[in-house]
Amino acid sequence: MEPELKPHWRRLFGFNWKFSFFLIAVICIPRFLLVLNANETANYGYIGLVMAISALVPFLFLSKSGRRTIGLTKPNKYSWLPVAFVCGLVCSLVLYLLGVLLYKDSFQNWYVYIGKSYNIPDRIESSDKLMLFGVMAATGMIFSPIGEELFFRGIVHSSLAKSFGNIKASFVESAVFALTHVAHFGLVFINHEWRFFVVPTLIWISSMWLVSLLFYQCRKKTDSIWGAVICHAAFNLGMIYCIFYLL
Repeated sequence: MEPELKPHWRRLFGFNWKFSFFLIAVICIPRFLLVLNANETANYGYIGLVMAISALVPFLFLSKSGRRTIGLTKPNKYSWLPVAFVCGLVCSLVLYLLGVLLYKDSFQNWYVYIGKSYNIPDRIESSDKLMLFGVMAATGMIFSPIGEELFFRGIVHSSLAKSFGNIKASFVESAVFALTHVAHFGLVFINHEWRFFVVPTLIWISSMWLVSLLFYQCRKKTDSIWGAVICHAAFNLGMIYCIFYLL
């Protein structure tokens, strides 16, 4: 079998946990800082660029065989794709209900805080709101699901699994995924100051860890990264719907 990495990268790396942590350092740390800066400045232009770079990483580093290894193949079980979609949608709604139950419409509610980045006007016509929702939903269902799944459930997971096996790899990459999302909620910028909500952040991190494990299971069940992408896209759709129409 052809090695996973392209020839010129094999001089520097093995396809193992060290390579995985190298990728995490060069992608996740800058992303974390850029998201924090975007929350402070309300300039989210660079976030899309980060997602695009994340999606390109497997094509930059991996051979054709390596891309197959990370699941860039057709699903073997197409019947699991609608199941993956429903699972992602249900999880987003459960997280909405938990946030409302515990924190109502305060900024300790993760969806409320994330929603402020959408800049939804207080007074907006229903047709305009629907159009804005459509734009945000389309963006949320394409860029981050593809970028994050090719990166986390794809190249990061597979290189970790080469060293530790799939179960331990899924726990580790899910932990990194969850901690990366502290920049989206946890460290919050409200009223021109930074705050840290301990308990809500722990709930958010735990939720992101569990959702990440679900994404991996969808990849495993379909034998393709596209199972994870579909589940992730549905989760984002549900979250955006909750922010626009339920909060």
